[in-house]
Amino acid sequence: MRHWTCAYGVVLVLFTVYTLLDTFVITRVYTVVEEEEETEETEENAVVLPTEEPEESTTATQMLETQESTEPVITDTSYQDEDISITIQEYRVYDTTIYVADVQVSSAEALRTAFAENAYGKNVTDSTSQIAEDAGAILAINGDFYGARNRGYVLRNGVLYREGGSDDQEDLVIYEDGSFQIINEGSVSAEALLEDGAEQVLSFGPALLVDGEIQVSEDDEVGRAMASNPRTAIAVVDDLHYLFVVSDGRTDESEGLSLYQMATVLQDLGAETAYNLDGGGSSTMVFNGTVINNPTTNGHSEKERSVSDIVYIG
Repeated sequence: MRHWTCAYGVVLVLFTVYTLLDTFVITRVYTVVEEEEETEETEENAVVLPTEEPEESTTATQMLETQESTEPVITDTSYQDEDISITIQEYRVYDTTIYVADVQVSSAEALRTAFAENAYGKNVTDSTSQIAEDAGAILAINGDFYGARNRGYVLRNGVLYREGGSDDQEDLVIYEDGSFQIINEGSVSAEALLEDGAEQVLSFGPALLVDGEIQVSEDDEVGRAMASNPRTAIAVVDDLHYLFVVSDGRTDESEGLSLYQMATVLQDLGAETAYNLDGGGSSTMVFNGTVINNPTTNGHSEKERSVSDIVYIG
């Protein structure tokens, strides 16, 4: 009898260890995202060279001036080209340092998402800065860390990867035209959202603002997290005008924000719809390859946490 008890104990321990490894360590790639292929030249889209000399030849100086006029203008806190405008400002509110990237684009196609290692799966993670580099992002923030949960819609760049939801889960839907909508997974399926033109569905939350009105109370919090935390949020001000926001926290220099405090900051900045993304040690903003904020998980060491996905401009 004693031998059976010992054997059962060993099996139970092994099963527990495997379950923990499978949940937090073992990497499982379910889908590798296919990169967009460049369009091959055909008779329809091939470049046709002129058969006659142009009336006025273009000088090398004129060509250089034309090239220079289309080059982006980049500083440590701004980016400007013909289609994208980004300005990053630092604020000090609630004894916390907050970084706000004001983004305006000419097309919603500039607002995209990316997976770690370009793959959808379980425990597939990398730093926000590395995912941003791989995606060619100008500006990036961490996403919803879909890989830390087994449920919640995952729809990225027009492709549905996970359709299992939760009745009480609030999601942010970003449509083809760049507009934002807050939905409840219990009220609409992921397939229906895709059919309606959803390009991205981020499943974390909660919603912070809807129609400019605060949706959280001073007591609301994500799970059992502390009230004051590093935070990441995304918001829309008006058509193709967005705010990417990250706050520091859990340090002597920055206390961190509650959900309600983050909502008030975004409301003061003129946001209409705002959504809370994964925070804490995940909160990271990257601009032109440089980490802008001070990511920290414990208040003692500043380093990026590996995450499963990002939201970016590029």
